[in-house]
Amino acid sequence: MARSDTLRGMDDNLLGGFTPARFLQKHWHKSPLLVRQALPDFLGLLTPPEIKRLAQRPEVQSRLVVRHGQRWELRHGPFRPIDFKTLPDKNWTILIQELNHWLPEGEGLLRQFDFLPHARLDDLMVSYAVPGGGVGPHFDSYDVFLLQGFGTRRWSIAETDDLELLPDTDLKLLQRFSAEAEWDLEAGDMLYLPPHCAHDGIAVSECFTYSIGFRAPNYQEWVEAFLDYLRDQLQVEGRYADPDLKLTSHPGKIPGALVKQVTALLRRELRWSEADVADCVGRYLSEPKPHVFFDTPEQDMPLEDFREQVLQRGLRLDARSQLLFRGGHFYFNGERHAFPESGRALLKQLADQREITATELSGEVLQVFLEAYHAGWVKFS
Repeated sequence: MARSDTLRGMDDNLLGGFTPARFLQKHWHKSPLLVRQALPDFLGLLTPPEIKRLAQRPEVQSRLVVRHGQRWELRHGPFRPIDFKTLPDKNWTILIQELNHWLPEGEGLLRQFDFLPHARLDDLMVSYAVPGGGVGPHFDSYDVFLLQGFGTRRWSIAETDDLELLPDTDLKLLQRFSAEAEWDLEAGDMLYLPPHCAHDGIAVSECFTYSIGFRAPNYQEWVEAFLDYLRDQLQVEGRYADPDLKLTSHPGKIPGALVKQVTALLRRELRWSEADVADCVGRYLSEPKPHVFFDTPEQDMPLEDFREQVLQRGLRLDARSQLLFRGGHFYFNGERHAFPESGRALLKQLADQREITATELSGEVLQVFLEAYHAGWVKFS
């Protein structure tokens, strides 16, 4: 099997003849879309031995799902070679999260979807399955593009409100699933599914499927993130005092005056604006996930040497880095930076394209990216 070359730019047939604007209007977050030969000649980015080696690495998030009749067994990596040798000939699948962190070609595949905000992108997941392999009927709470690598997978979908899950299972499987449509996807075919569209993918033959998933935090996450943000930003002076405290006959009772004083304090101090929300969103969406760690260079580089290297080679974001911007504020892996007007165009290019060609850096921009280089957040192109 041939490995597909790293992909650059959006393929003409990626959305089945729809322009990105028309796709967003008609299908995004609304209805499924099947695209035959979305990426012609695409055979995938991995081979079976390669995905098994990835699944053995402790820093890689991997899972193994084995189906025993109507029961699914979930195992978490890292795995050992013996774990794969003892598997049956059918009915199992390996899944790797964040393939774009470990494979440069994965980063290239994600660039096909640059018509969507990076702030919404989650990751590239890959699943390798033998005949009969799958994870069972389920739904996702986010938009996903399912791109077929080599082999054939049969997808069944149902647009239903019956999303009750089976109890007492490690996998979030639907208790009832009745397919309304069914397709066999071959190499290069792609299926887009909006949130909460029930689906079940079963390998017809040995195959790979690449899932481009989009992040959709629930409201609880947003509220918790903003409360954490306010906690970090607030500095409130003063201390509770009650010089007019009254005698009580019920020492276990909370004084009403205490509650009123705290209520007044919170109403006075907890003030926020849209700018605060935007700042919180930028920090939150660019923050690496807790399990993500960066590889730092063996030695620090002097400022002038770094400037010269960027001038000769250019700079790219590490695959695990996220750079977002809003106005003149840039959010780099959870940190906010405000840059002078003269450097913003270059930084926006890096945020949009995740790479800049050989260029001259100076001043504050140069210093920030030297620190980012030492932290492993950027690499030379």
